[in-house]
Amino acid sequence: MKILSVREHPEQKDRTIKYFLKCWSDVLPIIYEDCITHSISARDHLPQWYLLEKKGEMIGCAGLITNDFISRQDLYPWLAALFIEEEHRGNGYPSLLFDRIKSDTKRFGYKYLYLCTEHVGYYEKYGFSYIGNGYHPWGEHSRIYKIKV
Repeated sequence: MKILSVREHPEQKDRTIKYFLKCWSDVLPIIYEDCITHSISARDHLPQWYLLEKKGEMIGCAGLITNDFISRQDLYPWLAALFIEEEHRGNGYPSLLFDRIKSDTKRFGYKYLYLCTEHVGYYEKYGFSYIGNGYHPWGEHSRIYKIKV
């Protein structure tokens, strides 16, 4: 298993964009294209975009970002866009991405990592704690979780 950061491997930019667009087809393509492209030369540590590979095959991804389109802009950084290919689910692979992202979060000087989701019971298995709700610009709300890094 291998985790690639597009910031550390800018030659993987196009591959990363293509994979995120495949995984998150409900997001306008320009969003990931623009964000991932500009993350490579960002002056700060954020955002970061990661690919999870198994024997050269992309099987998952996630991001570490400053805000996940949620009202709690006082909280950051955020784990976002976690995805594991269906045939690879149930193997604990998210923990590999979580460990890398938590390590980077700590290295960047943050004490906590946040995420927003509608999945109740999933992230708790990995040590995340529910802290309240946040609200999206499109009128929906999500549960907010945090974990100490």
